[in-house]
Amino acid sequence: MNPRRTMLAGCTALALALGATACGGDPVTPADGAGGSLDGQTITVAAVWSGAEQKNFQKVLDAFTEKTGARTQFVSTGDNVSTVVGSKIEGGNAPDVVMVPQVGVLQQFAKSGWLTPLSKTAEKSVDADFAPVWKNYGSLDGTLYGLYFKAAHKSTVWYSPDALDQAGVKPPTTYADMLKAGRAVSDSGLPAFAVAGEDGWTLTDWFENIYLSQAGPEKYDRLAAHTLKWTDPSVVNALTTLGELFSDKELVAGGQKGALATDFPGSVEKVFGPDPEAGMVYEGDFVAGVAKDQFGKKIGEDADFFPFPAVDGGKAPVVSGGDAAVVLKDGKNQKAAMAFLEYLATPEAAAVWAEAGGFLSPNKKLDLAAYGDDTTRETAESLIDAGDSVRFDMSDQAPAAFGGTKGAGEWKLLQDFLRDPSDPKATAARLEDAAAKAYKG
Repeated sequence: MNPRRTMLAGCTALALALGATACGGDPVTPADGAGGSLDGQTITVAAVWSGAEQKNFQKVLDAFTEKTGARTQFVSTGDNVSTVVGSKIEGGNAPDVVMVPQVGVLQQFAKSGWLTPLSKTAEKSVDADFAPVWKNYGSLDGTLYGLYFKAAHKSTVWYSPDALDQAGVKPPTTYADMLKAGRAVSDSGLPAFAVAGEDGWTLTDWFENIYLSQAGPEKYDRLAAHTLKWTDPSVVNALTTLGELFSDKELVAGGQKGALATDFPGSVEKVFGPDPEAGMVYEGDFVAGVAKDQFGKKIGEDADFFPFPAVDGGKAPVVSGGDAAVVLKDGKNQKAAMAFLEYLATPEAAAVWAEAGGFLSPNKKLDLAAYGDDTTRETAESLIDAGDSVRFDMSDQAPAAFGGTKGAGEWKLLQDFLRDPSDPKATAARLEDAAAKAYKG
């Protein structure tokens, strides 16, 4: 634990109580001091979140209302953020703020002229309180459009301590040992992994962690920028490694058919629900929020994680992601919308969701004491301390047509691969064909 961020324990709670300062004494002045001056105004905020995530985000919206007087209305986008927002703009019903979950979609919106650059107040907060990587991912051609409010640590494997104890295994440190541990869990009577194959984005996360560790960061960056083709042997190698897991019925709960019928919340339920059907589930830190809020698990005791292990002698991967708040030019309330982004840039806003759980903030000023358990604090500290060395989710960097659309591109092709992982080379060729069309477009 880093002492420079633990010595201020309780500072965040004090800031929330006073409603005036953030940790370190920085003034919180959303919208040019608009606190209390936005009475009667309403902003619509669109996001992909549902279930526990939507419930916890609503607490942030409510805190903004209490602080400024502005009302908020949540709009669900589902997974197809780009399509939904585009149709709303065309229909003259654009939301004021969109929480964008993919870098590629944010850049697409900016190139289309849909976004308002962030205010100087918001940009000042980003420069002071966030690692440069977050500003880079929120910018296009040097202009900052997106404020990364919620980050994700996507290199975590969550498990039931009881399941591993019953199988007599410890959290593994290599990918080979993870599969070995998974077979031991299966032998003890419980399938090893719940795989959320119904949601194609979870499969991209599996691939990215394997690829980053196995192929290394240089090739990862090149593949993300599509200066390296998906037909490269390194991609085929990573798909082959992933296919070994997908094709092993001992390892995947319900086999391939069962995985394809399991969405992300369902995969967490299979491990931490009342009737466990698997011992482990791979996904980001946000698994904790679902396990805690929906199934009453105590994080660190009933539900725990180990870092995604190193593959084939590579380094353990650290893949991140995040949701960036942007202001749409066609929204009806620019002032209140920008006030909301300025609020999201404060540790005060981040502390609201941090306390609720299932959340990590890239804001360095947020005191770790705001998180509700030691396991989340450990994950948050790991993400902050990684700084610019983390690699952002590859599919989120791609054009939406390839990396961010349900039923298309990488999401669908990896679902097809889960269904039949027998020909990694053919899958790589199909991925390259889809990527070439999307990046060209």
